[in-house]
Amino acid sequence: MSERRRNFRHMAMTKVRVNLGAVVRAVRADRKTVVILEKDGLPVAALLDIDELEDLLDLHDPQLRAQIRQSMRDHRAGRSRPIDEVLAELEAEAR
Repeated sequence: MSERRRNFRHMAMTKVRVNLGAVVRAVRADRKTVVILEKDGLPVAALLDIDELEDLLDLHDPQLRAQIRQSMRDHRAGRSRPIDEVLAELEAEAR
């Protein structure tokens, strides 16, 4: 998941309930938008784009985190190739 600034919008649960369709469309249209649902002025839940949720869950996967750390070490050690080279190789194999 790339670093993005999130747009947090706080909304009362009653307002969200009445406008749920519009709120969901707004979240889908702008993946950076996170709607914080409040009950009696206190945050109780959040509504965010499903792709953003999947990205957040991936960040908590220990195996994926280990792979990312290893990839970063490999890159720093010069054990990486330009993406154009890799894509060209994959395209040649697909033919």
